[in-house]
Amino acid sequence: MNVEELLRDTFREQAEDGPRTPPGFADRVLAVRRRRRTRTIAGAAVATVAAIAVVVAVPRLDAGGEDVRPASRVDRSDISAQTDQYPPRDRIAAGDVALAAFSVQSLEKQPDKDQVLTRTYHRLDQRTGRYVKDTRWSVMDTVPSSRTAVVLEHRLPAQRVGLLDLTTGEIRRWIPVPQGVGGVALSPDGKKIVATTYASDPDRRYWNHRIPTSGPDGEKGWWLRGMPCRTGFSFIDVASGHIAWNPAPDWKDQWGRSEGGRWDFRFSADSTLIYEHIVTQAHRQYHDLSGRKVATPANEVKFELELAGYSPDKKFLVHPSGVRDMTTGKEVPKVSDYMARLAWADNKRLIVFENSRQGNHPHRLALMTLGSSKVVPLTAYGPQMMTELGSWEPLFSAR
Repeated sequence: MNVEELLRDTFREQAEDGPRTPPGFADRVLAVRRRRRTRTIAGAAVATVAAIAVVVAVPRLDAGGEDVRPASRVDRSDISAQTDQYPPRDRIAAGDVALAAFSVQSLEKQPDKDQVLTRTYHRLDQRTGRYVKDTRWSVMDTVPSSRTAVVLEHRLPAQRVGLLDLTTGEIRRWIPVPQGVGGVALSPDGKKIVATTYASDPDRRYWNHRIPTSGPDGEKGWWLRGMPCRTGFSFIDVASGHIAWNPAPDWKDQWGRSEGGRWDFRFSADSTLIYEHIVTQAHRQYHDLSGRKVATPANEVKFELELAGYSPDKKFLVHPSGVRDMTTGKEVPKVSDYMARLAWADNKRLIVFENSRQGNHPHRLALMTLGSSKVVPLTAYGPQMMTELGSWEPLFSAR
């Protein structure tokens, strides 16, 4: 999550207490919230109506064709670490997953004083084992269960969703979405896609929609906000080729205000529901795959982050304060000292952001084992990920 998204989300939480934002509030947000949620926050609550369904022939994400084994799989060493690199230049992998790509965020100033948040992706080249800049995409998402990424081209909203083969770096298939797509997410099982549709670019920040801020030394500035532009979401079932679009405009608070900008939908940990982020104690509003609002699943009541979810064998579930053993309902010890638990390497090990609690460079990717104090570093230490412009956000895929 970037600075703009942290501020935007906290302004909406503050809105529950009254219609006015106190002076200097944005700066207190940056000081207090800098270590909170990772990954992009899902969108806000909506009124959903009946789906408009069409059928498109879409291949399975990992089915068919010659089995070209990626370099990250041919390298049979269990752990591939780069402890002197941050972000990494060479392959990172552990257990059954690899760091497939990472993005670096920046703000591009426009002639009319607007700003556009951009992501530059660096994808693992399976031939060389090195991360190379891939400038074709404005948005990319993948999951540890798949070797395919979903991508969007530049000039959002895009008119199609691409299935990118992470082994070859080539598009397997384009899926038309005429409503215009600004965000995409794969389900944890890799079989479904939710494409959030927008009327305009959700990453654009508007000069005429700005609020004043002041820096730590008192310097004055402006924080530019997005405009309400979400129109709905398209649910895509990759196996059957079924696509359904559901209207879902931006959520409004009790005073009728809407923050706008990017508010994407994402999948629940078990891939059976989708959710949007809302400003209530529940944090999320869940919907079934036809768009109807449903109750929050019992295992996700306290979820506020996008985390690793279930282990491959479904025995363990990651939640914001730790890892729960689903067979006993008890918490697994020795996992509370990590900022975020990102991906399961196998049934017993997690790739995490490790917090060194030292100096100005407190975080690194590391591999931890459940119930053990053993931690294996995967990268060097570096600035906190996913909260600052210029920081990087990792994407993991099947090895």
